[in-house]
Amino acid sequence: MSDTGVTVKKSTDFSEWYVEVVLRAELADYAPVKGCMIIRPDAYAVWEKIQEIVNQKIKATGHKNTYFPMFIPEAFLKKEAEHFEGFTPEVAWITQGGDTPLEEKLAIRPTSETIMYSMYAKWIRSWRDLPLKINQWCNIVRWETKATKLFLRTREFLWQEGHTAHATAEESEAEVMWAINMYKDIIENTLAIPVLIGTKSESEKFAGAMYTTALESIMPDGKALQMGTSHNLGQHFAKVFDVKYVGEDKMDHYVWQTSWGITTRLIGAMIMVHGDDKGLIMPPKVAPTQIVIVPIPFKGQDAEAIAAKTSEIAETLKVNGLSVILDDRQEYTPGWKFNQWELKGVPIRIELGPRDFKNSQVVMVRRDTGQKTMVKEADILTSIENLLKDIQDNMLTKARLILQEKTSSVKNYDEFKQVIEGKGGFIKASWCGNPDCEEKIKEETSATIRVIPFEKEEPPTGCVCCGEKGKTIAYFARSY
Repeated sequence: MSDTGVTVKKSTDFSEWYVEVVLRAELADYAPVKGCMIIRPDAYAVWEKIQEIVNQKIKATGHKNTYFPMFIPEAFLKKEAEHFEGFTPEVAWITQGGDTPLEEKLAIRPTSETIMYSMYAKWIRSWRDLPLKINQWCNIVRWETKATKLFLRTREFLWQEGHTAHATAEESEAEVMWAINMYKDIIENTLAIPVLIGTKSESEKFAGAMYTTALESIMPDGKALQMGTSHNLGQHFAKVFDVKYVGEDKMDHYVWQTSWGITTRLIGAMIMVHGDDKGLIMPPKVAPTQIVIVPIPFKGQDAEAIAAKTSEIAETLKVNGLSVILDDRQEYTPGWKFNQWELKGVPIRIELGPRDFKNSQVVMVRRDTGQKTMVKEADILTSIENLLKDIQDNMLTKARLILQEKTSSVKNYDEFKQVIEGKGGFIKASWCGNPDCEEKIKEETSATIRVIPFEKEEPPTGCVCCGEKGKTIAYFARSY
């Protein structure tokens, strides 16, 4: 299997292991365009599952999907100075259409606030038009100059961005919290990745936001990965783009706005958190294929009977809403197939050989632990349903242990530097709230404040950097 299997151990060279798994499991490939990637069918199927789950949740709460142009006039970005400044280094510009120079440069969508809110100003007239809850699934371009990292850092990526407008500050705050908790539920209970949630510091918030809330997870190499964000935009953009409504009091009021999003980066997190030296381990709820059936070849009159039996099992599982592949290819050995499907992370493998056939049973193998179980033919469906749930739960439990092991509490700056250089991971520490301390830590250790948790607790020590009175608890880490 050396031609298709994973040759690098996860514990030896995490970065190289990750790239090899992504490429060999056929999730993505490098595009001919520098800095871009091609998302292959299995990975896109995971994204479609995420889309399906998010769509169910947002549509149930009155949000509607839409689509806006990917071209944004330069004047729109410049209208909101802080927002524009925050994105300028990463904006890709179009200056010519065909042979004709453009009168005004067009940005290729780095995010959609400005173009969407220019239309909100047109659409929102009265309190009856509120709340306006719009979402779009689209591509985003940010001209990254750092090294390409498939799913994690590319110049173009896919995302979902929700944009809402409300009559009151209370409604917008409730929306921000609804979105961040909706994401937490999906990431933990679908992708089996535990997250920390809280607010970003002032220096780390989204450009133009009143405040930003975020979900952060820790990867097995000790680096943090931002899994999603939900921003309270206040009335900042509303005043810039003149998004007003006439209230029941017959007076003009600016709307209160939010925006929130997740990206295909979630797929990269899933690979890193759950994969092993054999390849991927797919959480059952998003696995493109949940079960693979591998007949064990043999000669004799029962060959046709076994082929018929495996087809029957596959059809029964499909009828019950499970995604199944019957791998009856003749040109590959069972061992080769086992390795290939382990590489691709299929949660359950069913084997059926001559002895199993005679005993009216199958061998069931779970990808997460490798455990094999003999299952009677009559119990296959029930066993699979129970096993898929158990695998999903076990993956989250194992990931929670990683989060726990990769989180340290420190009392002073010396401890902080020792942990960040050694163990890595999240560092829970007291912070005085002074951005100078935050900047010093960033410059000297490359660690940033990932989140300030919603649940407030009394800082047990002085500021980890300056020693002055701690105002809050913050989680620091180096990040992707």
